[in-house]
Amino acid sequence: MDSREMPEPVSGHWPKRSSDAADHHPHVDLRPDGVTVRLPTPEVDWPSECDVTLARQISQAARELDVPADPAALQHLNVAVDALVIPEVLPFWRALLGDRDKGPEDLIDPHGHGPSLWFQQTDARRTGRNRLHVDVSVPHDQAEARIAAALAAGGRLVTDQNAPTWWALADAEGKEARVATWLGRD
Repeated sequence: MDSREMPEPVSGHWPKRSSDAADHHPHVDLRPDGVTVRLPTPEVDWPSECDVTLARQISQAARELDVPADPAALQHLNVAVDALVIPEVLPFWRALLGDRDKGPEDLIDPHGHGPSLWFQQTDARRTGRNRLHVDVSVPHDQAEARIAAALAAGGRLVTDQNAPTWWALADAEGKEARVATWLGRD
């Protein structure tokens, strides 16, 4: 949303009425060229049902104010690190990133500015590919466009067997990334 198009008396208050009702408060980043509303849910690594409901309410409030949204600009970056023994690698990353912590397998930026790191348990050291991949979470209705753009830019589809939850893609050198949505999560 372009903050220059928001009515001034409402610009700081429109997300509040929905978030107060849900007791789930968004992070609002207000800049001259736009407003970004993030809905962090510390309990899970993907948007919760509460996040989706609140996002819809915020989007509706923006529409009522004639503030255009740009859902194609939405995303969340999560770096996934494959590890054989998570407790052996987690302390290194925690120290390196300034003592981020969420739990036994995740490192979250306490200020919500950078990506989180998620440590994925593996059963064998992988040799044919990288042991690190990037998860880019987007709205479910933007996933296919994002995948198409990555493929058009020289990427390739590694697998779509977990769609619509996530698709694995690779760049020209084989480094992997996943396009993920909130659909299909337990």
